[in-house]
Amino acid sequence: MITEIKAKSILVASKLPDTDFVINAYTGCTFGCSYCYASFMGRFNGKSIDDWGSYVFPKVNLEEVLDGELSKIKDKTKAIFLSSVTDPYQGLETKYQLTKKALELLLKHHWTGEISILTKSPLVTRDIELFKKFPNIEVGLTITSTDDSVSRILEQSAPPASLRLKALKELNQAGIKTYAFIGPLLPHFSATPEKLKDIFDSVWETGTREIYMEHLNLSPYIKVRLFEKLSNVDRAILEKFYEAGTDKYKKELEDVISNLLKSYDFRLRLNEVISHR
Repeated sequence: MITEIKAKSILVASKLPDTDFVINAYTGCTFGCSYCYASFMGRFNGKSIDDWGSYVFPKVNLEEVLDGELSKIKDKTKAIFLSSVTDPYQGLETKYQLTKKALELLLKHHWTGEISILTKSPLVTRDIELFKKFPNIEVGLTITSTDDSVSRILEQSAPPASLRLKALKELNQAGIKTYAFIGPLLPHFSATPEKLKDIFDSVWETGTREIYMEHLNLSPYIKVRLFEKLSNVDRAILEKFYEAGTDKYKKELEDVISNLLKSYDFRLRLNEVISHR
């Protein structure tokens, strides 16, 4: 379901540790990943957690609202993140181009602060020439697996992991600063470190040298959706998902990560694996 809406605000103060503002051009996301923490967003538009992935509300007055908001901010060095609760390059971006319009407005207002973009979509490469006009921009791709069949289980409508890696390589070849968001870390990585090594190898081959890593968020509302999706998987794998929220499991996985990082020259952003209680 696609419903156009008019937003009261576009540029929102951030609670994230390394950015000042966030821009979400859409409410909802067609990718509908089973583990996504942003599934709570539906409550603001009469949707339930279970509806996540079935609706998107494009904010069609983005240009007018954002232009006014940017005009009021004197400090153009603030960091801005696109996007925190949606994917800025989901399929509807080809029609609405709201992310592109937001970037064009940031250029219009001579923004010099860091612009950071995170997506699962190779559509991001459409805007490479636009990215080159910014003095301080970086683009990240989320990579949860190198196996398209695995990503299909939990990221059913998202572009395949192979295309995301290809997009990272294209961005690097164009001279765009990049990072990979390796998360959420799926529970089998502690038992089979070679799977995580495959991700590291694949990201390294794209030319990307900076990474975020994040533990699986097992907040109750996420767990319900996630475990429904996993109801038919092997019991041993399912038990690993149940363990993923424990301190013991996280410590085991972080030991695996620490040992692997010794073999690479990656910079781990925030100097730790992001964790949730």
